[in-house]
Amino acid sequence: MKIVVIGGTGLIGSQVVHRLKEQGHDVSAAAPTTGVDLLTGAGLDEALAGAETVVNLTNSPTFDEASAGFFQTSMDNLLEASRAAGVGHAVVLSIVGVDQVPELDYYRAKVLQEDLLRAGGLPYSIVRATQFMEFVDAVLSWTADGDTVRLPRTPLQPIAAADVAAAVAEVAAGAPLNGIRNIAGPEVFPLDDLGRVTLAAKGDARRVVTDDTAGMFAVVKGDVLTAPEGARIAGTRYRDWLAA
Repeated sequence: MKIVVIGGTGLIGSQVVHRLKEQGHDVSAAAPTTGVDLLTGAGLDEALAGAETVVNLTNSPTFDEASAGFFQTSMDNLLEASRAAGVGHAVVLSIVGVDQVPELDYYRAKVLQEDLLRAGGLPYSIVRATQFMEFVDAVLSWTADGDTVRLPRTPLQPIAAADVAAAVAEVAAGAPLNGIRNIAGPEVFPLDDLGRVTLAAKGDARRVVTDDTAGMFAVVKGDVLTAPEGARIAGTRYRDWLAA
């Protein structure tokens, strides 16, 4: 099967490309560095020529209100080019519970991306993942101040990027879901406890202070960012990932 991975040089994309090649698929990684730009459409027609499946793993460079414009333009260009090329399956990576947090600009923008895909006239699949383990350090940095890190008790269920890539590759190589597959890590942590586990594992002497008003995850209500019923649960545990 010929599969094009847009954003195929990034954290998830490079692993998806590797996995699909190992399975024997004809896979190409498309990115600005390979001459493909979703925002301008440059190189898109050439990249999608003969493709059976396209996987869109591109992401907005910002998490503010400008992210909606990124997803609108990039999806418009991708869907138009995919229809013209006769692509039979379009896949995007999204976020578990994304439609339950309208307070966040970026989450609203990702919902827009999903809606554009559903309305785009192509068979499609949406893979929703929980928060990546690789991004926990960044989350801690948002509310770090001197020797303390302020974090809310928001429940998260972190998943390793390698497990996300495996799930995306599986969906890309299969029949269109015309729906959503949710994937998550095996453990739920309150974010403040996740911070403590992370700092302890790294020998970081900073102290986590529980503050339910701190950072972007403070607006999340309940456990909407954890695995819903029927989600696929990956095997990598957070402490094992840290140790590795």
